[in-house]
Amino acid sequence: MAVLAYSRGKREINQYFTIKNAKLISLAAVLLLLLFHTALRHYGGGDSCEWLLSKGRYLGENAWQPYGCMMHKYKSIEAKTCLSKKRVVFAGDSRIRQLFYSFVKIIEPERTEDGNKNFLWYPEANNSMKDRVVSWTHWSIKLHSGSSETLQQYKANLTAIAVHLDKLAEHAEIYWVLQDPVYEDTLSENRKMITNQQLDLYNQAAMEVLNSSKYSRRSRVKLLAAAREAALETIINSVDGLHLPEGTRNVGAMVLMNSLCNKLLRPIDGSCCQPISPPNLIQKLSACFFLGAAVVFVVLHVLGCNRHRRHATPDVESLEEKKPATAAAPLGPKAPFQALCRMGVIMLYFYLCDRADVFMKEQKFYTHSAFFIPLIYIFVLGVFYSENTKEAKLLNREQTDEWKGWMQLVILIYHVSGASAFVPVYMHVRVLVAAYLFQTGYGHFSFFWLKGDFGLYRVCQVLFRLNFLVVVLCIVMDRPYQFYYFVPLVTFWFVLIYATMAIWPQILQKRTNSSGIWHLGILAKLLGLLLIICFFAFSQVGSFTHVFSVWPVSKLFELNGSVHEWWFRWQLDRFAVIHGMVFAFIYLVLQKRQVLSEGKGEALFPAKISNLLLFFSVVSFITYSIWASNCKTKTECNEMHPYISVVQILAFILIRNIPGYARSVYSSFFSWFGKISLELFICQYHIWLAADTKGILVLIPGNPSLNILVSTFIFVCVAHEVSVITNDLAQVVIPKDSMALLKRLGAMGVLSLFVLMSQLLTPGT
Repeated sequence: MAVLAYSRGKREINQYFTIKNAKLISLAAVLLLLLFHTALRHYGGGDSCEWLLSKGRYLGENAWQPYGCMMHKYKSIEAKTCLSKKRVVFAGDSRIRQLFYSFVKIIEPERTEDGNKNFLWYPEANNSMKDRVVSWTHWSIKLHSGSSETLQQYKANLTAIAVHLDKLAEHAEIYWVLQDPVYEDTLSENRKMITNQQLDLYNQAAMEVLNSSKYSRRSRVKLLAAAREAALETIINSVDGLHLPEGTRNVGAMVLMNSLCNKLLRPIDGSCCQPISPPNLIQKLSACFFLGAAVVFVVLHVLGCNRHRRHATPDVESLEEKKPATAAAPLGPKAPFQALCRMGVIMLYFYLCDRADVFMKEQKFYTHSAFFIPLIYIFVLGVFYSENTKEAKLLNREQTDEWKGWMQLVILIYHVSGASAFVPVYMHVRVLVAAYLFQTGYGHFSFFWLKGDFGLYRVCQVLFRLNFLVVVLCIVMDRPYQFYYFVPLVTFWFVLIYATMAIWPQILQKRTNSSGIWHLGILAKLLGLLLIICFFAFSQVGSFTHVFSVWPVSKLFELNGSVHEWWFRWQLDRFAVIHGMVFAFIYLVLQKRQVLSEGKGEALFPAKISNLLLFFSVVSFITYSIWASNCKTKTECNEMHPYISVVQILAFILIRNIPGYARSVYSSFFSWFGKISLELFICQYHIWLAADTKGILVLIPGNPSLNILVSTFIFVCVAHEVSVITNDLAQVVIPKDSMALLKRLGAMGVLSLFVLMSQLLTPGT
């Protein structure tokens, strides 16, 4: 009865909540959120500088999160670069002096807290301070240069000083620091008269004067209230009740540094106070292209060209698909323009999320609960949606989709929670990336070994499906190809696998049926590939750098003018693909010789061998996890990773496939995500995460849990739609006719050359 109720419930859910309906809901949600954020910025103040200076919250110990934007943690060399032509002066009492010392330590971490000519002792706002402000005003007007200062407020003379501060702010950045609270219980006797009630009155006076409406415009003096917001939560830890803990002072100093420097240095993870870059020529042309496609689509729609058939979505690794029972009509002329129109809308959403100043962004902050609780939740869902497989072969289609699906979900949680900061989690996720590449080697080797299809059509189909989304994002989001590192990685390995299998002699399974000597031939090819990998692995400075730094190849593999990132990604999993190829070869040979028992419910090997392999697999799996959990540094463990990651991968495969009952079921939940795993991995960069993966996109401010639910729902719908669009366009862009395909490849080559030349001619690229 429980099984019947479960099946009936699933059918009812699937009847009403289809992926098409989910996409319509996500589109409506995006439109409503756009209206909401536009109104919020128009009526509620949309200046991220004001957000930075005015409010925020603690994510954890000493981890300050400004409202709606990301705060960059400046290093000494960055601070020196920013302030090299600036004069910075602090004026105030002992608490401002502490803020000054924290600011100086960003620039010079070894600096001791001693006197400095850039700090002026003015504990109250009196005539002396007024005279100093007047002198600064005259100096700045004369030299037409800027200096920023933070002054301590006292109510008596603030109104008189405000005029001069405002005049000084015409040529400099002036910050007025609101009084921090005190912890009255630990104040000394001679400070007991200082109460938080009095401080609130003083702060209110400062805000009234500096934001006074008696001037024709608002005062140019900026109020620094964020430090006070931070102090409200930490003043209880003050030693004397008056002076702030060091971590809180550092928050105020870093807020000031971001306000001063973000607009100049433009750090990726510092969205506060950072102006939006205007679109470049390529981005404008791409917008025109999508707009033109939309116009053509509307024209064709009006003319009634409605013939359209959606193809079954093939898997990138094997390119297999279910053949329809009856022949379907070919794609009509309207279909590709409709796909481009949908892609244009999606790219507009990408741009608004991560290039326009529309939605908010926040920093990542790792906690164990932020990573492990969602992990447990998705695995419970995965187990709940279990179904029987169509076949019980080792690594059957449903199982590989399931494998890719749960790995992708773990990687998504890993990224959004900032879990790379925790080395044991980092090392386990590195194994998941290696497992993806292992599947790449396994899938492509199996296809070439069994089918022997080395035609241009097959190659172009795979390359198009792997790279279409990334190429569009490179243009629309103005990012280099290597920025989306995983796609260059799998593309490179596919080309290498293809070359290995296609070069003479082409050794296929059917050829080995006549003579077993051909097995030695394929092993010789694999050995040759291994030697090439080892040669490049031990020649980073030499051959590797030279090969991948030659134009135009360098445009594919350089990031920020260097191939270092490509080297790091490549060498980290350099053996994973060949491990997958060798495993596929051994498995297919054993399968051909009928050594394996792959019937439903049957163990893969005889009982004794199965139990022994399971025992060693479990021990290996646990041993690796213990080793990874004891890793001290990423660098140390990354050196061992290429050699031992295969142990964890093989252990998982054997545990998952030796028992017949385990091989006969799969999670349809994970499998669904596995079919769009590539799109999920790439789309997360800009519409789930933010600031090029450095932060988190905020669609629902003030409610992190609801925000992650809404943004995830939209993100998954977009990734699925991109997968469908890629499939539709692949049928049009990559025709089966060889001559038509060659012509289109020539056109793509000319277009690629145009893009490369445009980048060379664009300043700063």
